[in-house]
Amino acid sequence: MSSATRLAIHPLRHPEGSKVDFGALVTGIDIEKLTDADFDLVRTALFTHQVLVIKNQSHLSPRAQFALNHRLDPSAAPSYGHGSQKGRGTDRSILHPDLKTIPHQPQVQVIGNGFVAAYEGLENITLRHPHHRTFHATTIPAERDLTHTRFYRWHIDAALYGATLAPPVVTTLLAVQVPKGRRQICQYEDDGAGDGDELDVPLGTTAFVSGETMYGLLSEADKAFARTTRVEYAPHPYVWMSAAKSRADGLGLVSEGKEVPLDDLPPWEDAELQILPMCWKNPVTGNLALQIHPSAVRRLHLADGAVVDDLAEVRAIVHRLQRPGIAPPFVYPHDWEEGDLVIFHNRGVLHSVVGAFAEDEVRLFRQCNIAGSTFPVGPEGTAAA
Repeated sequence: MSSATRLAIHPLRHPEGSKVDFGALVTGIDIEKLTDADFDLVRTALFTHQVLVIKNQSHLSPRAQFALNHRLDPSAAPSYGHGSQKGRGTDRSILHPDLKTIPHQPQVQVIGNGFVAAYEGLENITLRHPHHRTFHATTIPAERDLTHTRFYRWHIDAALYGATLAPPVVTTLLAVQVPKGRRQICQYEDDGAGDGDELDVPLGTTAFVSGETMYGLLSEADKAFARTTRVEYAPHPYVWMSAAKSRADGLGLVSEGKEVPLDDLPPWEDAELQILPMCWKNPVTGNLALQIHPSAVRRLHLADGAVVDDLAEVRAIVHRLQRPGIAPPFVYPHDWEEGDLVIFHNRGVLHSVVGAFAEDEVRLFRQCNIAGSTFPVGPEGTAAA
């Protein structure tokens, strides 16, 4: 607890059987009136606990939300994490339908589900909560849609293409309106027999897993592989993957040859490709996190200079490394309440949208992230290119 304020950091309490070792509740704080001393505590807590939950922040303005993000990476250009999409084929991007930009604060996006008559300068907008049936190779039967669900897509918030669009350091999510009243069973596999991994989750949860835990679960041989391998992401990855389909567990894509051919993508250059370390170093603790966006990966660059470019093989390697870290005991499914502000270290955790809403269930959230001022730091010898 701060000696100058009432701010306190409390590690989250997780249910019996959980192996989640990250996350903290921050109390005694108002983000609209954040002092320098409190900010320093929040910054240290963020990189130590990876996910921070601050209650009762419904009054938080989009301007103050953006200011918090920018303060956590003050050298970053004040631009949305995916940059300007004009002229970049945004209408073909899988992200395009899900985001509405606040006119007076373009770094902040509105996401959710249902019809909203007016909010922060936006009028008569219809929000669409991403549903696994639009993106997964297989789907849960329609009659179970409101009782069972999937992880939509495990990911890092990042453009992953563009020499100036480094992955954001932090993302903030503010719950403005949250439907309540039921839970769902999140299923991992396709077996349909009920004997695969599953997780009881709150309706419309955001699920988080720790990249540090994901790395820690690896064998020593796989840790060495992860420390010395770099990941090359596809050009315009969210257009490239737009016709492809996800695995049932949301952890990467199935290989069916449905990716948009490189010649059919919006114009791109080799110099704009992002080749990032497989492991990213925490700037405060120095711990390594296995941080890979599994749906956007295209090639792997090995320590000996070899390149793995068979897409099915690349995806199989990445899935094998990441899958233990999303097992049910390691997932933190946040149970949203209106006014919750969640701040997460985007370079230390992966997250996923979860859930299926009825048409009349309105969900309204604000999301903010800005492109990083520098690229992630990896282990020695695996710098970003």
